[in-house]
Amino acid sequence: MSDRGKFAKIQPERVRAGRWGGLVIPALLLVTQSLAASAQSARLPLERIKLPAGFAISVFAENLPGARSLAVGRDDVVFVSTRGQGRVYAVKYAAGRATRVITIASGLNSPNGVALKDGALYVAEINRILRFDAIEAGLDGGRIPPPAVVTERFPSDTHHGWKFIAFGPDGKLYVPVGAPCNICAPDPDRYAAITRIDIGKNADSSGYEVVARGVRNSVGFDWHPQTRELWFTDNGRDWLGEDLPSDELNHAPKAGLHFGFPYCHQGDLPDPEFNRKRDCSEFVAPAAKLGPHVAALGMRFYTGAQFPAEYRNNIFIAEHGSWNRSTRIGYRIKRVVLEGNKVARQEIFAEGWLDGERVWGRPVDVATLPDGSLLVSDDHAGAVYRITYAGR
Repeated sequence: MSDRGKFAKIQPERVRAGRWGGLVIPALLLVTQSLAASAQSARLPLERIKLPAGFAISVFAENLPGARSLAVGRDDVVFVSTRGQGRVYAVKYAAGRATRVITIASGLNSPNGVALKDGALYVAEINRILRFDAIEAGLDGGRIPPPAVVTERFPSDTHHGWKFIAFGPDGKLYVPVGAPCNICAPDPDRYAAITRIDIGKNADSSGYEVVARGVRNSVGFDWHPQTRELWFTDNGRDWLGEDLPSDELNHAPKAGLHFGFPYCHQGDLPDPEFNRKRDCSEFVAPAAKLGPHVAALGMRFYTGAQFPAEYRNNIFIAEHGSWNRSTRIGYRIKRVVLEGNKVARQEIFAEGWLDGERVWGRPVDVATLPDGSLLVSDDHAGAVYRITYAGR
C-alpha cells in the first residue's frame, strides 16, 4: 500500500528571508497561530472519535497543513514535518495546547522526517539530511540559522522517497529508503531497506549500513524500551486485490535480516511476478498482520505514566487509511500488546476519522509528551490531536 494523500497548495511566506539551496529560512520567526482557538477547531468533529473508557481527545495544534512526523523537544516544543507542503513547523505549547506555530523552513523536498539529537533538529528530504543546530535556542532568540547538509547520499527517486527518521539506542540515525516502484527488484543495498549512518560533528556522515532488507516502504519505527530492539511498520504492495496483502508490523532483533520484498508479502504470500526466484520460508515473517491497505505509518512504544499501567510499552500505530480500496479501511490508531517478543493481541484504540465512506482525518504519526499524553498528527485535517487519560 502506498502512503498517499491529497495536499493543499501553500503560498511561500511573504517575509524577508534568505535562500539556501532552494530552502527558504525566515529571517524572523513566522507565527501562524495564537493561543486563542480558531474556527477550524470547531469544524473538527472530535466527538466522532471513539476511545476506551477514561480517555479523551482534544486539538493540540491546528492550521498545520500536511502535518506528518512528530519530534518532541525539551522546552515545551514539538517539531512537525510535512510532505507535499515542503515545510517544517515548531509548535510551542502550554497546558496541553499550542500557543505558537512557527515555520522553521519552507521550500524543502518532501521533508517528511524529523528527529532530535544533542539540541539539533535533523530533517530528512528525499535525497539528503539537513541539520539545524541549537534549534530551540534559535526559536527563543527569534532567528533560525541556515542548516548544515549531513549527507546527500540517498536516492532522488520520489516514489516512496519520503523518509521517517529516528535516532536509535546506538546513537546512529536510522533512515529508510522505500522501493522506487509498486513492485520491482531494485538494488538491495540502496532501496527497499532500512539503513543507518553515523553522524559526524562536521556536518558529514559515515558508516553507512543496511540494517534490514526486503522492506517495501517503512514510514515508522521505534525501539522496545527494555530490549532496545527495532520494530517497524511496512506498507504492502498494491494491485493484488482489495484484501491482499496485509500491511506488516515487523521485529528486527538484529541487523542483516530480510523481510521478503519483492518475493514474499505478509510472510506467506508469494508475489506472482517474483515468486519463482525465492521462497517465503527464506524470509522473516511479520510479527503481526495489520490489515490490507490500511497504510500503517508512524508507530511508537508508549513510555508515559499517564495511561493505565497495562498500556506501558504497548505499541501505538497510526493507520493513514486506504486510497485504492472500494470500501475504505484504516483511518485510526491501533494498539498492539506484546508478551515478550510476541504480539499477544491488537485492537483499535481510536477511530472515527472515517465516517462511513467520508474521510475527515488521516492519522500519520504518534508521539508521547512528557506529561504522558499521546499526540496524533493528521495531514488531511492539518492538525495535531492530544489524547489524555483522566480515569474511569
